Amino acid sequence: MGKPGVQLIAYADRFGGSVAGLLDLLDGPLAGVFEGVHLLPFFTPYDGADAGFDPVDHTAVDPRLGAWDDVRALAARHTLMADLIVNHVSAGAAEFQDVLARGEDSPHAGMFLTMSAVYPDGADEDELAGIYRPRPGLPFTPMTLGGRRRLVWTTFTSQQIDLDLSHPAGQAYLDRVLGALTAGGVTMVRLDAVGYAVKTAGTSSFMTEHTFGFIDDLTARARALGAEVLVEIHSHFERQVAIAARVDRVYDFALPPLLLHSLYTGDGAALRRWLDVRPTNAVTVLDTHDGIGVVDVGPDQIEPGRPGLLTPDEVDALVEGIHERSEGRSRQATGWAASNVDVYQVNCTYYDALGRDDAAYLLARAVQLFTPGIPQIYYVGLLAGTNDMDLLGRTGVGRDINRHHYTREEITAGLDRPVVRALIDLVRVRNTHPAFRGACVTGGDGPVVTMTWSDGDHRAVLEADLAAARATVTLTDPADPAGPGRTCSDLVTGTSALV
Repeated sequence: MGKPGVQLIAYADRFGGSVAGLLDLLDGPLAGVFEGVHLLPFFTPYDGADAGFDPVDHTAVDPRLGAWDDVRALAARHTLMADLIVNHVSAGAAEFQDVLARGEDSPHAGMFLTMSAVYPDGADEDELAGIYRPRPGLPFTPMTLGGRRRLVWTTFTSQQIDLDLSHPAGQAYLDRVLGALTAGGVTMVRLDAVGYAVKTAGTSSFMTEHTFGFIDDLTARARALGAEVLVEIHSHFERQVAIAARVDRVYDFALPPLLLHSLYTGDGAALRRWLDVRPTNAVTVLDTHDGIGVVDVGPDQIEPGRPGLLTPDEVDALVEGIHERSEGRSRQATGWAASNVDVYQVNCTYYDALGRDDAAYLLARAVQLFTPGIPQIYYVGLLAGTNDMDLLGRTGVGRDINRHHYTREEITAGLDRPVVRALIDLVRVRNTHPAFRGACVTGGDGPVVTMTWSDGDHRAVLEADLAAARATVTLTDPADPAGPGRTCSDLVTGTSALV
């Protein structure tokens, strides 16, 4: 099961070159830094239309990255998280290709969702307009299945075919994948896009009671195989709190945009409010393989009238602030400017979203690492990476701006940067200081946010001045918690060992 130590999020091909190469990094220059790893899709193929989130074969390791033995070797050394891509498969999957050719005569016909499976008597305009989708337009793609024209349900893109999870064939498919993952050593399963997985007529088909029932059932099946479940959902903050009470773990997707807003404005009020109400069974992130979410802090998109942690004007200012600090590069990768059109994310590295300001970046990381939950650090963020405009230009995929392919030489050079050394010092503090076995109390006023962890006499204190973009960490000596402790007031130099 997931342990509280800091985890790395990484693509094997982009950070190490293979599964074995990633483990070599974790055992070499990153030895002792990360307790766990979220290994982003390594299935066949890892480089499809959506960087592995559209598997042709979700039970096979892409041979260009290694084999299941390599995955098990990684799992033997680190808590391993992997994705169960719940909502869809690639249009190139053998099962769907058979349905394309044979239609209802295919033994796999029940595995895939069409509009008529949800609306057998048709649907009116209000019903269709009420379907919640993370991108513009309706979630259907006209396709010819066995000579018959159908509306196939495609929540994300026409290359990602939605599964019919109410059908035994769809359920059996997920069971096969879950079995393959857990047999490969995976003990944390991330349910990708699960909020959209269950479609129910007369509802938004997003995080309904039917969805919760499905998550409960799938979680029970995962636990029976020795794995816990992380639910991946972008939604209104109150819905996220409610969801957290019913699942093993959720992402804290509100933290990244709130930290940006707080550092842009010098006002910690919204951040402190969230720290007071957020669920603690969370995985904390500042960046992932996706963009920086903003829907998580704005007004409710499904139930209009519920205010967010930020007002609409503040959300707009946040988005413009990212574009401004990235010198317009994020604008080229977001919305209509690039494929993978999202209505709720801005594509940009977190370092560039803070204008490549080392002090602000380390303050944000310190807040993340002091926030209760399991911290995960994305491989680009680990190296304080900048927007990859060359990759964006080659692929036209907006999210590729934050999905750089690192060479071993780039990794070696990156790990020697002061900002990266200081970040690794903070990670080691989070992993090893005994205060983090206890409880956290947050406080502060105006631009200042304080976070104090205590366990007996052991204390770890963060004081973050958002207006000045400076942070101070004060630690008791683990060997002598009653002593004077140590303070690192300048997190930028990377020269003060915190542990």
